[in-house]
Amino acid sequence: MNRIAVLMVGSLVVLVGLSLLLRSAPERPREFPQSADLPPQDIPKSPLIVFCAASNRPVLEAIKQDYEAECGVRVQVEYGPSQTLLATHEISQSGDLFLPADDSFIEQARNKKLIQEVLPLARMQAVLAVAKGNPKHIESLADVLRGDIKLVQANPEAAAIGMLTKAELTKLGQWESLAAKSAYKTTVNEVANDLKVGSADVGIVFDAVLNPLPELEAVHIPELDPIVANIAVSVLRSSKQPQRALHFARYMQAADRGQKHYQAKGFVPLDTADDWTESPELKLFAGSMLRPAIEETIKRFEEREGVRVSRVYNGCGILVTQMKAGQIPDAYFACDSEFMQQVTDYFPRPTNVSQNELVILVAKGNPKGIKTLKDLGQPGLRVGIGHEKQCAMGWLTQKTLQEGKVQEEVMRNVAVQTPTGDMLVNQMKTGSLDAAVAYLSNAAGSGDVLDAIRIKDIPCSVATQPFAVAKGSTSPRLAERLAEALKSAESRERFLIEGFRWQVAE
Repeated sequence: MNRIAVLMVGSLVVLVGLSLLLRSAPERPREFPQSADLPPQDIPKSPLIVFCAASNRPVLEAIKQDYEAECGVRVQVEYGPSQTLLATHEISQSGDLFLPADDSFIEQARNKKLIQEVLPLARMQAVLAVAKGNPKHIESLADVLRGDIKLVQANPEAAAIGMLTKAELTKLGQWESLAAKSAYKTTVNEVANDLKVGSADVGIVFDAVLNPLPELEAVHIPELDPIVANIAVSVLRSSKQPQRALHFARYMQAADRGQKHYQAKGFVPLDTADDWTESPELKLFAGSMLRPAIEETIKRFEEREGVRVSRVYNGCGILVTQMKAGQIPDAYFACDSEFMQQVTDYFPRPTNVSQNELVILVAKGNPKGIKTLKDLGQPGLRVGIGHEKQCAMGWLTQKTLQEGKVQEEVMRNVAVQTPTGDMLVNQMKTGSLDAAVAYLSNAAGSGDVLDAIRIKDIPCSVATQPFAVAKGSTSPRLAERLAEALKSAESRERFLIEGFRWQVAE
C-alpha cells in the first residue's frame, strides 16, 4: 500500500475512534421486558453500539428499525471498512457488537481476544459490477484488463472484498496486473457509487451490495467464484451489556426477524435459524453422571444469554425410552455413545466431549481386599451395579463383566441395581454395600470415605460422552452455543475436576 493510502487509513481509524469517545450520552431507552429476567444492574443506560461493515448497511438498517420498534432498545451503528472498524475498537475498547463483511475479521478479533460469542448470519458472493445492460461488454477478467476499461475496487488493506480478492487472485497469479490499473476506494459501497455515477466501468463487489441499485448488474466470472464472504456477528468483550448484545444478535439471526431481511437484501440466509422468542427456553436431556460437571456451565450460560435451560437428568436408558415415546429435547448429552446411537434419527451429528471410566468403589482402606473384577465374586460380598436397561453405566458394566469373563460369579453377589451411580455411592457410604461398580466421576468428593480401584486391561470399561443438537429443534443455533459453552476451556476444567477425561480437540 502506498504512503498516501496508509495516511488515509490511519486518519480514518483515528477519526472513527474519536467520534466514539466524544459522543454525548444518549437518552435512556424504555425498560427491557421483564420476561428476559434481566437484573436491575444490567439495564443499560446507553444504546447498543455496533461496528458494522459498509456492505451490511442496508440490511442492518432494516433490522435495527424493526428491533428498536419491537424491543424498545436503541441501536447505534458505526459503519466503515472491516479492518478499520476492528482497529478502532482495539484502540477505544468500546462497543457491544462487531459485524464485519467476512468472518476472517472475526478470526483476527478472536486471536486478539477481543470477542466472545459468534453468531453466523449469511453469505455473499464476489462479482464484477457493471452498468445495467453491460454497455462495455465485460464478460471476463481479460475484459477487465482492457486498456479502455476503468476499474475500481475496495482497499485490500481495509475492506473485506479487497482483501479476499487480493488473496484469491494472488494465488492465480492475476493480482499484480489487476492492481496496476485499479483505483481504490475505502469501502465496497463507494465502489458501487462510482459505478452508479459513471466514473468507472467495472468494480469488484459483493453481490448483495447491488441489491438496492437497479442501475447496476452483476457479472459472474470463474476467478471470483471461490470468493464467498461468511457473515457473522460477534459480542465484544468490551460490552458492558452482553445479555442485551446477545438479545440483538439473536434477533438478527432469527428466521422470522433478521434472516428475512438478509434474504430480501440479496444475501444468502442461514440454512437453519431459530424462531424468534423474547426469552427462549432450551430443553436438555443429560445423563445423571454428567450433572456435577455441567451444571455450573449451564447456569452461567443462562445468565449471560438471558435464556432458560430446562434440564432433565436421568439414566440414559430411561431418557432414550422417553425420546422414543416422542419427548424430544433440543439437545442430548449422553453418558455413553451407545445411548446416542439409539436415537441417531433425532440427533444426527453428535460430538464427543469427554470420557469417564468405570471403577470398583470400596470402603476407605479396602477392608475386603478387592483388587480386580474377579474379586467381586467372593462369597458373601454385597455388590452394587447400574441397571443395564436404565443407564449407560449398567449397560457398560455388563459388557465389562462379560469381557472380563466374570459376569456369572459377580452377578451372584449383586444386591442392588440402580439407574444412577450416585445412588450406589450413597449406599456405599451408609455401609449397605461392600463394593460397587460405578464411574470414577461418581466418587468425586468422596475420597475421605471411599477408594476407587481401576479396572485394568478391559478397554470397554471407558465410556465416551457425546453431545448433539436435535434436528427438529426450534432453537438449533442457541443449542449450538450451549454446546460451545460446554466445550469451552472453562468447562474443561470442571470436567477434569470431576474425574472425566477431555475429548474435545483444541
